[in-house]
Amino acid sequence: MRSVIDILDLSVEELDELVACAKDIIANPSKYAHKCAGKKLATLFFEPSTRTRLSFEAAMYELGGNVLSMSDAKSSSAAKGESVADTAKTISCYADIIAMRHPKEGAPLVASMNASVPVINAGDGGHNHPTQTLADLLTISREKGRFDNITVGLCGDLKFGRTVHSLISALSRYENVKFVLISPEELKLPSYVKKDIIQKNNLEYVQTTDLESVMPELDILYMTRVQRERFFNEEDYLRLKDSYILTPEKLETAKKDLCIMHPLPRVNEISVAVDEDPRACYFDQVLNGKYMRMALILKLLEVK
Repeated sequence: MRSVIDILDLSVEELDELVACAKDIIANPSKYAHKCAGKKLATLFFEPSTRTRLSFEAAMYELGGNVLSMSDAKSSSAAKGESVADTAKTISCYADIIAMRHPKEGAPLVASMNASVPVINAGDGGHNHPTQTLADLLTISREKGRFDNITVGLCGDLKFGRTVHSLISALSRYENVKFVLISPEELKLPSYVKKDIIQKNNLEYVQTTDLESVMPELDILYMTRVQRERFFNEEDYLRLKDSYILTPEKLETAKKDLCIMHPLPRVNEISVAVDEDPRACYFDQVLNGKYMRMALILKLLEVK
């Protein structure tokens, strides 16, 4: 039995295998419609979510399995003070696999150490979000056909953006990937991510506060929202929330085959006018997330 808490829990070969499985699910949905018959997924969400929770549930239903859902911490025994460890042990009695989101960094890891079934980290604080990264990888693969020899612009909240940290970890294992880190000074990528991942893997990177100056060189532009829930005070949030707003005008110098991504939800960092641009891939990303979560559930439940 194994869990996925960090994207680095999966080898490059396993990432490629999951992408291939997801593509096969897209091509042959009926082949997978009963693969998880009799299996139950528990979704434990101690933090709000639309896409991640519903895509896990849709993934399990489309594999023929069932779902036990807890979408509000206030309605669980956590409100009475139950520990994450005890919750994990309890849910293991009911479900075959657990997807967990928690505001505290490390909570899904604690759950995985105490559960007797696989645990998937569906986001822990500002730390990790491995299944969003799987969605991102399938999107890049379908749009670009490769993970190597690309220039990836990451824009917005790089400090608290767990999706950014996980994506950098995943792409750092491929050849000739260059990162362009675009953020206000206050929301720069944490030094540990830079040191432990980018510099350790000898990857090329540049840091800038100016999106438009680097736009022409990007193959992928990964926009993120400035996350109100990670700020200690409202003034800082209000000052930084509109640092970058992507508009059709700003895309005039971009490559014709740029892939524009966003983990969603967006607030106003991508103008709705960009939705009509054929380079906008963020709603495809949502759909790709469901297919990759199906592939991961199959892998962790060891369903052939």
